[in-house]
Amino acid sequence: MSVSHEARAAELGLEIPDYSDGGYHGTFYGTMKAFHRTGNLLFLSGHVEDALGKNGQPIHAGRLGVEVTVEEGYEAARRTALNCLGTIRLALGSLDRVKCLVNSLNFVVAGPDFVDVNLVSSGATDLFRDVFGEENGLGGRATIGVTSLAANHCFENWLTIETVD
Repeated sequence: MSVSHEARAAELGLEIPDYSDGGYHGTFYGTMKAFHRTGNLLFLSGHVEDALGKNGQPIHAGRLGVEVTVEEGYEAARRTALNCLGTIRLALGSLDRVKCLVNSLNFVVAGPDFVDVNLVSSGATDLFRDVFGEENGLGGRATIGVTSLAANHCFENWLTIETVD
């Protein structure tokens, strides 16, 4: 039998935020809900790297290639993925209810000459692969360089997940 997603996250020592007390950080940026579920699809609202209790403030603020390095951007994307896992757990009760990631849309705030946005978004997709496995943890992916995000975040992720019935 394969290892469960919850067991794999524990094995990796991941600190996944607990949003069961209403701590989803997205509401700092406007009226929205953390996720929407229809049938066996789960749509996550935009997630950033905000750590619980940071009141919507970024850890790695600024533009890639200017104030933020590729390594810092990768870390911001990885922290964002942890926050996504927290919302997935909130929506489904357990990471084990994830069948696969369908796709991710990633936004990277980039300076005018920065073209390595794909290296940044790998911070998120590498983590999803590590938790859910190569086959189920990698879906379609697009990464777009943008001029700004709310509160000066450098990375934002938008996910669609297929759930177990």
